[in-house]
Amino acid sequence: MKKYIDFQTFHFHWADYLVFAAMIFLSTGTGLFFAFYKKEKAIELGQQDIDSGEKRRKNDFDTSNMNEYLLGSRKLKIFPVSMSLVGSYVSGVTILGTVSEIYYFGTQYWMIVISIVFMAIAVSKIYLPVFSVLRVNSSYEYLEMRFSPAIRSLASIMFVMDEMFFLPIVLYVPAIAFNQVTGINVHIISTVICIICVIYTILGGIKAVVHTDAWQILVMFVSVMVVVTIGCFKAGSIGDVFQTASEGGRLIFADVNPSMYQRQTLWGVLIGGFFYWTSFNAVNQTMVQRYMSLPSLRKAQWSIFIFTIGIIAFISVCCFAGLLVYEFYTKCDPMSAGLITHDDQLLPVFVMQTVGHYYGVPGLFIAGVFGAALSSLSVVLNSTALVMLEDIVKGCLRLKLTERSSTILVKGCILILGVIAVALVFVLEQLSGILSVATSVTAIAAGTTFGLFTLGMLVPWSNNTGALVGALAGACISGWISFGSQIAFANGYVTPHKLEISVEDCPGNVTMPDNVYIDESDVFPLHRLSFHWINPIGVFTTVLVGTIASFISGPTVIKKLDAELISPVLHRYLPKECFPPSGITNEMTRENTATHLLNDGRGKAGSETGESSDNSGKY
Repeated sequence: MKKYIDFQTFHFHWADYLVFAAMIFLSTGTGLFFAFYKKEKAIELGQQDIDSGEKRRKNDFDTSNMNEYLLGSRKLKIFPVSMSLVGSYVSGVTILGTVSEIYYFGTQYWMIVISIVFMAIAVSKIYLPVFSVLRVNSSYEYLEMRFSPAIRSLASIMFVMDEMFFLPIVLYVPAIAFNQVTGINVHIISTVICIICVIYTILGGIKAVVHTDAWQILVMFVSVMVVVTIGCFKAGSIGDVFQTASEGGRLIFADVNPSMYQRQTLWGVLIGGFFYWTSFNAVNQTMVQRYMSLPSLRKAQWSIFIFTIGIIAFISVCCFAGLLVYEFYTKCDPMSAGLITHDDQLLPVFVMQTVGHYYGVPGLFIAGVFGAALSSLSVVLNSTALVMLEDIVKGCLRLKLTERSSTILVKGCILILGVIAVALVFVLEQLSGILSVATSVTAIAAGTTFGLFTLGMLVPWSNNTGALVGALAGACISGWISFGSQIAFANGYVTPHKLEISVEDCPGNVTMPDNVYIDESDVFPLHRLSFHWINPIGVFTTVLVGTIASFISGPTVIKKLDAELISPVLHRYLPKECFPPSGITNEMTRENTATHLLNDGRGKAGSETGESSDNSGKY
């Protein structure tokens, strides 16, 4: 019982504040470094290329400054980009949400690592080669090449809205952790996080974001590993941790229950996890922008390989941390005992009770959580600003901007998004279960846009009408299921079926909460679904409805389709008319691929001389 009582004596020491402040200083310093010294050096190198007459690709954003700011001139290195990819997905949501998921629902979620492996194969072989050969600035450019400007605008607007709703989640999670160990108000913390991130993102561009992400992810991984190592030592051994988890019914790896209503099953994790991870990593602009910042397809594929190893390792550590937390609180649930008010505070309270007396370790842990938040936040801000410039202003509104205007627009968007994120934290504070909320909200846009790209790359006869009808159907069904589920949960019609907990060793007079689950049979079936199934349903709806609508409205003539717009896994099945004549140079540049595809609006890239092929697509 004493180990639970001692919690109140542990709070941030001056050494913890020092470690935390060092992380904040390095974040801002990296942004300043790439904003001034590295930026000037990159521009000088670009000017030397021009002066020496070296053959260069057309500037992707019309000016070298914007190309450097948003894409790093497509000359970034594999390892920092790989770490930035990890940072794009891993946030405080992953760290704190995964731990609470394992604690309350068992280890079935750990099987998500299998889905991640298949995701990596699908992304690198099916989707990435298309973006690479077209050399897009934004992934949504592809939708205009394949379908129409309207489809591109629809997807890009959905992306912006999705990221706006995701930003406060990224801010709120580390604020919870910091509040737990310092008592500082959540809204003050989230505002400070956002200001720091906005500063170095505005100043340094993608290079600052990528290189800052690299060491932030390192700090994050080290911090969690230190906590896990010390916690495992205090538990006795790894075997003791798994033994306690087994006795408490937490070791669940093969629950083959076919019910789609159960929160975690093997099928839900494998199928739902695969679609969710693939939809995010294959076509989401936050990921594609980093793929495109590398100089070649092969290097982009290597970055996915390193990213996959890193993300599997990190998720596995977080899952094991969930078992450690359960081992420590197996006789006293901290929520029931009143030690915490949100289930996502489990790991912070565990850190303070187990390693709180090791000065500097809690500070390192919170620095890791903040690093995860800053990396995700900066990635979203940078990518959303690019989409606003390239897809909304230039693509949708068809406005031509000067370099100065483009710079003001991009940096202004980053600033406005930061303000919106801070404001929306007040709304998020009323919700619970961060992992499922983040997955459900993101699934609406992710499932629909992924369905659109899949329709374009894997269904050659799909057309513009089919894409529009499919997208609307997918968005409606995903939104209906997701928000309906949240409303049902908020009203108490649906409750998560948590595994058994204990309070027998809790200090004071703590009673076991009543786990009385109401009859959910009267709730509309789709609103009872596990959050894992929202994304696959959105994807299948978009592709199925889009395919049917394409056939009804007149399918695309495949012989007039450009092969570069179709995934290479289908190239062997396409007629020879889809490929350019052997005498035409097929160099991978924007000048002879994406530019002509956008200009002629018929889906066929011309030769280097700018002439369009007679086999132009029909949409």
